[in-house]
Amino acid sequence: MADAPNKKLRIAGAIVLFGALFAILIAAGWHAVGAWNSMSGAPMPTTGYVAMILGVVFSLVIGCGLMALLFYSSRHGYDDLQYDDAHESDDPDRSEHDQQQ
Repeated sequence: MADAPNKKLRIAGAIVLFGALFAILIAAGWHAVGAWNSMSGAPMPTTGYVAMILGVVFSLVIGCGLMALLFYSSRHGYDDLQYDDAHESDDPDRSEHDQQQ
């Protein structure tokens, strides 16, 4: 029963946090739409939209590919620290007896 007040407090905190973040999201969207609509000048040509879309897609593909490589190397042990048996390690926790074997 001691966990019940903490659980209610955590739920209330999560709701308040979600509400605050959602309010910031709405305010940022409102500002972005207002800035977009207040721009004046010549409309962007079709080639500009195509270039923008290709740039966004290319950036997403590169980012997703790099993240996939990061997870692949981490899960297959490429990121593990490996010591060469011929050389002594720099591990200060190993005793001289362990290093001689």
